Amino acid sequence: MSKFELKLPRMGESVAEATLTSWLKEVGEKVEMDEAIFEIATDKVDSEVPSEVDGVLIEKRFEVDDIVKVGQVVAVIEITGEADGIVEDTDNTEETSDEKLASVAEEAVVKARETVGSPVPDYTSSERFYSPLVKNIAKEEGVSLAELEAISGTGKEGRVTKNDILDYISGRSNGAQVATQPKKTPEAPQPVQTKKEEVSAPPKIVEKEESQIKVGAGDEIIPMSRMGKLIAKHMSDSVSTSAHVQSFIEVDVTNIVNWRNNVKDAFEKQEGEKLTFTPIFMEAVAKALKKYPMMNISVDGDNVIKKKNINIGMAAALPDGNLIVPVIKNADQLNLVGMARVVNDLAERSRKNALKPDEVQDGTYTVTNVGTFGSVFGTPIINQPQVGIMALGAIRKIPSVIETKEGDFIGVRSKMFLSHSYDHRVVNGALGSMFAKAVADYLEAWDVDREI
Repeated sequence: MSKFELKLPRMGESVAEATLTSWLKEVGEKVEMDEAIFEIATDKVDSEVPSEVDGVLIEKRFEVDDIVKVGQVVAVIEITGEADGIVEDTDNTEETSDEKLASVAEEAVVKARETVGSPVPDYTSSERFYSPLVKNIAKEEGVSLAELEAISGTGKEGRVTKNDILDYISGRSNGAQVATQPKKTPEAPQPVQTKKEEVSAPPKIVEKEESQIKVGAGDEIIPMSRMGKLIAKHMSDSVSTSAHVQSFIEVDVTNIVNWRNNVKDAFEKQEGEKLTFTPIFMEAVAKALKKYPMMNISVDGDNVIKKKNINIGMAAALPDGNLIVPVIKNADQLNLVGMARVVNDLAERSRKNALKPDEVQDGTYTVTNVGTFGSVFGTPIINQPQVGIMALGAIRKIPSVIETKEGDFIGVRSKMFLSHSYDHRVVNGALGSMFAKAVADYLEAWDVDREI
């Protein structure tokens, strides 16, 4: 019988490796195409990896908590049919004769000569996941990347399955010829000449210091989770990288509270979405970022990278107590209805650990709602490599001085605090404070007659 090597697929533009968190199938169990075999986790998101063939799992190459690089073989599946990635079952795989190697090399040369001049579609630039089987079928049938991207997948999380690509090919006009771009061949790396005197001494081995924390009788030692350790490192790295400074401003959101109370039922009936305060605040932050684009930047050494797109990260709590930050891409281009849909969708899938890797990447600014837990304000830590993060405090009814033409009087108003943390290396106090004030002004100027 033949064997199929299931490799760790490409999970996103910046993801080079992942941690294997659990096996969903055991050796000897039958597996079906597109059925999840194991779960992996990156520093961004967790995900399942499906089988690309029908067969029986016969080998696991990695254990739980092992680090796997993209492209490495994770599992071997025994199959009866043919599929891309099959390896022949031989008893002496390590003892290959020179004649066999020469034969393989000769076949490769012949095959290369046959394919020279014929353009091959390049699917590596896509951030969407395609199994090797789907890519192989698309390559053989001359399906371009643009066509592949347009196919609506019926697999898990919208993945294109074997049946999807075959249905598309059968429905495509036989006379249509699809132009594809030739795949560029990477240049071979040049050897680096290193002078003898420039070679640095080997690093000194530093012995790990013993813990100075005493564990008493009855104390419980709880190991940190994988995500907990990643978050801890990310937060400590941010504090040591950015010069954190905060500005606080109180905002009167009485008009927003009253408007939402009046329209939320009609909004849900008309749009099929719940209207929370979050999309309203995100809309205000997006407008402020457009007004002050130097808050929408990153620091790269001695350079400042001014971001073209406004992608707002939305910190969301997970059931295990950890946080994840899905990103609202091009937030400034969404109206309130569109913003509500994106916010609700990302929040729901965050709680279910169903986010895709590219949905937690490329954020340019972050908003966290500490008011959900009753906090009035806070001092949030910047999400690197961004330079700012805003915490939304709890909305409270408090007595307040109301200024009118007839004079001042005391009334009950709905108010909240905005807490703005920013990187003082590149954002001075004036810009940091003006940005927070701009968000507050947008919120306080809310039109109570605004239509849905």
